[in-house]
Amino acid sequence: MKSLITAIVLFFCFSLHTFAQKSILWYTNPAEEWEEALPVGNGRLGAMVFGKTSMERIQLNEDSMWPGSVDDWGIAEGRRKDLEQVRNYLLAGDNSKADSLWVAAFSRKAITRSHQTLGDLWLDFEFDEITDYKRSLNLHEALATSSFLSEGHLVSQEVIASHPDDAIIIRLYTDHPKGFVGKIRLSRPEDEGFATAESKSIDSQTLEMAGMVTQRKGQIDSKPFPILNGVKFRTILIAESPDNEIGTGFDFLELNGAKEILLKLVTSTSYYNKNFESGAERSIELIKGKSWNDLVKSHVEDYQSYFDRMHLSLGNPSINEIPTDVRIKNVQSGQSDLYLEKLLFDYGRYLLISSSRPGSNPANLQGIWNKDINAPWNADYHLNINLQMNYWPADVTNLGKLNQPLFDFLDGVIYRGQEVAQKNFDMRGSFLPHATDLWQVPFMRAATAYWGGWIGAGGWMARHYWDHYLFTNDSRFLADRAFPAIAEVAAFYSDWLVEYPGENTLVSAPSTSPENQFFNEKGESVATTMGAAMDQQIIADVFTSFLEAAKILGSESRLRDKIEDQLEKLRPGVQIAEDGRILEWDKPYEETEKGHRHMSHLYAFHPGNAITTSETPEAFAAVRKTLEFRLANGGAGTGWSRAWLINFSARLLDGEMAHEHIQKLITNSLYPNLFDGHPPFQIDGNFGYTAGVAEMLIQSHEPGILRLLPALPKAWKNGEVKGIKARGNHEIDMKWENGQLSFLSILPGESQTLTIFYNDSETTIMLKKGERFGFEFDN
Repeated sequence: MKSLITAIVLFFCFSLHTFAQKSILWYTNPAEEWEEALPVGNGRLGAMVFGKTSMERIQLNEDSMWPGSVDDWGIAEGRRKDLEQVRNYLLAGDNSKADSLWVAAFSRKAITRSHQTLGDLWLDFEFDEITDYKRSLNLHEALATSSFLSEGHLVSQEVIASHPDDAIIIRLYTDHPKGFVGKIRLSRPEDEGFATAESKSIDSQTLEMAGMVTQRKGQIDSKPFPILNGVKFRTILIAESPDNEIGTGFDFLELNGAKEILLKLVTSTSYYNKNFESGAERSIELIKGKSWNDLVKSHVEDYQSYFDRMHLSLGNPSINEIPTDVRIKNVQSGQSDLYLEKLLFDYGRYLLISSSRPGSNPANLQGIWNKDINAPWNADYHLNINLQMNYWPADVTNLGKLNQPLFDFLDGVIYRGQEVAQKNFDMRGSFLPHATDLWQVPFMRAATAYWGGWIGAGGWMARHYWDHYLFTNDSRFLADRAFPAIAEVAAFYSDWLVEYPGENTLVSAPSTSPENQFFNEKGESVATTMGAAMDQQIIADVFTSFLEAAKILGSESRLRDKIEDQLEKLRPGVQIAEDGRILEWDKPYEETEKGHRHMSHLYAFHPGNAITTSETPEAFAAVRKTLEFRLANGGAGTGWSRAWLINFSARLLDGEMAHEHIQKLITNSLYPNLFDGHPPFQIDGNFGYTAGVAEMLIQSHEPGILRLLPALPKAWKNGEVKGIKARGNHEIDMKWENGQLSFLSILPGESQTLTIFYNDSETTIMLKKGERFGFEFDN
């Protein structure tokens, strides 16, 4: 490597003075809309803090607040003979009939069964002559605060969602002579006019709210299906004050001049605990009498054990003296804001820590933050990019442990998906649908073939198991969790494949490209074909990882032999059209939506790794043309789609392109609280952004290769990163000045021969497990 001075450093301290600069969202007005409120969460419990000066609203969430049960609905009635008829229609060129039968036989059509809000905590107090208002969210401490002066006296509120104490804690303080005067209430929205919870006071310091989740607007098979049962819950709130100025009413607590109040809220549900009523009581008893300082201390220590594993600085931007909503407006007017770009990166890590912890459910379409009874897209788990994107940043930003809820959840879906594979298709392995929910239902749910008639979900989720192994080199995880999951999906695909007409190749059929359609030879707008690009790419990816895992584990089987043969015969999923683009389907059909938000036919490029600049230069160039075509026709209209483009641009080694999409995401797709907008709010774009920034700084998807600052934009002239992870279980620190790498340090998790690429140079090094290597660059 040119201009490289190397030194092996066994004990090395990397001082990063700019990390003292805090990542804080802040505002000079209370939140009026939900998308302005600030989120806190402990993985399971969450809250949106408005910071109002009167009638404060803290909207509450819990991740298992779902209607129904695992036994509500069975799988569709289709059988193998129906599948064969769908395939016959495709062979005859009758895609429209194939679309119709595919859905009629194998889908439960449109489903409404939604994650729901837990309710609201209302703090009904008023102060006069408000000045000096400020509210903030400190990402280093996971602490939401608001403060103002009333007639010159301080009024403040601090909120945390503590994982160690499994509670939401609120501290109210004022030095105003009248103190806090007003009421504290708990409530939950009605379900189509019907009460969903009952709130009451238990004693002078305790409120409770108990109920059951229902969904009277539920539907199955695109028909109304009121859901009148669901998860049961009990929420308990206690108010502690040294002033003892708290009274009670039937369903409220009354504040009578207290100057300091500590509110502690816990929730227990029947999903996690069949004895949830007593479970809530035990939870509240454990934190009674604990001081604010003790609660905050354990909360911050726990949170920072995750957040502080990695740090990023983009130069030395100005002090954080501009409110966050103003920063967004400044970018919308054409300015660049390095602090906001770094803040948004940290925010993605903050949101993942706050919505996905071992023992919780995985982050859904809205993480855990949802104000509705009938949420957009059910706030469920979409497996055709959204759930995957939620976890893209986990391993690379040193939050690998937060994958556990994802794998726990997927293990259940894969187990249940065996029934679909066996009964619907008479095949081995497991089928995963494009969307599911808390109950891990495995059946296809789509009113139309293009919307959800897709078989690739299992393969895409299998990549997460494999990638986590690559990042950790955890052989036990590979043997006990990853390989069994990958094997189930691979077995299904092995039985699913059929011969492509006129060729001695194997394809997926019926096959679709998520949520997109094309015009067939008859001019019809259709979805199904034989061997759409994404299916072919995903199946190749699953087969490859299955064979590599089997080799590592020494697993011999007939399935392994069969898949080795099938992989050689698999029709290529990457085909380049005459115009230089990668085909989305098996033939150069015209898209019905040329600027579609999904770019599914680029799966092999990202998040896959079959297309690289070194191994497949022609396909690598075709990726750019494919993206240019999508964008020229209005693509990337959603926040998550724009976030995917940041990742694509980074893989293209194009820092300026990546930064352009960062600017556009901030300009077009952020709410004032930095939530990503589809619109409406979907959290995947936040996570996709964070993953994309990491991809701009480091890439390790090519076996044995590490790319340093592969897509560094000119705007990021100076910066440093500490604790970013590379596949191979390597932890990396870097610093760059004037656009040039000045320092590199690698802490290897495994011994490995690694080729490092930086700019136009490359060098091969030998890493020894546990021995830190330091490199200084003479620029």
